[in-house]
Amino acid sequence: MLRTVNRVLIALVGLVLLVGGGSVLAVGLGLDPPSRWIHDGRHDVLLSDAQRTRWNGDGWWWPTVIAALALVVLLTLWWLTAVLRRRRLTEVRVNTGDGEGALLRGRALEAVLAGDAGQLDGVQRAQVGLTGRPDAPETHVRLLLEPHVDPGAALHHLTTQALAHARDSAGLESLPAEVRMTGVKHKAERVG
Repeated sequence: MLRTVNRVLIALVGLVLLVGGGSVLAVGLGLDPPSRWIHDGRHDVLLSDAQRTRWNGDGWWWPTVIAALALVVLLTLWWLTAVLRRRRLTEVRVNTGDGEGALLRGRALEAVLAGDAGQLDGVQRAQVGLTGRPDAPETHVRLLLEPHVDPGAALHHLTTQALAHARDSAGLESLPAEVRMTGVKHKAERVG
């Protein structure tokens, strides 16, 4: 959902900047603006001195301006942290069976899963990424398959061997996985 909100906000900001900047540029280049437009011609300013200083004497003006700018800064910082936040899971909570639990590095579990998946028959390369929460991780697996491998069989072996082994050894109730498989593309070679 955050990805959708991010794209919508970027699209809206881009559209506002494009329309506003394009219209000011068009009027500045000599295009005749509509009757209700902000400024009338290429030598006109957007805000006159009277418009800019109209509320300077009022007591509410500067606190309102500062509060609005602070809100814009806070929303921009929230947006930036949401975009830059790591999507990769750094730790996985492992059930040790004694009621305590332990933390396992996410990269270690990714490496073990990739190693197990890479040892499956016909898998040339496997990449694994962990996302989600530490107590409910999710896996994203990418398999590069040899041309002779049946994708259904490779998926069956992955789920019953590598993913089941990782789920059982970490003591997780479930380990959802999104698996993407691609085939190796070999170059045509001249025979004869």
